[in-house]
Amino acid sequence: MVGIVPSILSADFTRLEEQVREAESAGAARFQIDIMDGHFVPAITVGPMVIEAVRRCTRLPLEAHLMISNPENSIEACVKAGSDIIIVHQESTVHFHRVIQQIKDAGAMVGVALLPSTPVLLIEDLLPMLDMVVIMTVNPGFDGQKFIPEMVPKMARIRQIITKQGLTCDVEADGRVDETTVQQVVAAGANLVVAGSALYNNRESVKAAMKRLVAKTL
Repeated sequence: MVGIVPSILSADFTRLEEQVREAESAGAARFQIDIMDGHFVPAITVGPMVIEAVRRCTRLPLEAHLMISNPENSIEACVKAGSDIIIVHQESTVHFHRVIQQIKDAGAMVGVALLPSTPVLLIEDLLPMLDMVVIMTVNPGFDGQKFIPEMVPKMARIRQIITKQGLTCDVEADGRVDETTVQQVVAAGANLVVAGSALYNNRESVKAAMKRLVAKTL
């Protein structure tokens, strides 16, 4: 089964609890909270207070996706707020191995995200330390982007390496994943897919959107 991971950033924050609970009842595997600083990526979004708010609404695992410079300064606050998984970008810090260890020491699982321009080989030696690899299928922090199809073979490569090494590491696709693209990333080896506007929109209920998206993964 492929896990659907709703992105809280696309939810209606005036109805946050309602929309979290609706997605959970519809079969969400976990939730993702995108934290952006206006430096590593252009946008500025939310922080640990929103993680804490979502934590009060659900018992499902929470991912904190740190699209920020110097993520080591925010790890403990995110874990304390309720994050079960901390996702950091390989490109965001010089001492990457130390950041991985810091996440583990804080009691969270480790996810590593790769920008579209970052090759898989830069994290290959660290895969045994990771719980999840996130392949970005858009450049994060920019509105209105299209899915980058060249990331599909990249996703397949990381899945092949993980399988060859006999690791139990999730592969997550993140960025413009919807009913037109989800089959591609699942076929390439993603077992988790992040969905934002595909689930939270004005066209239909979260439950209806989730049902259609899940049907495309079967």
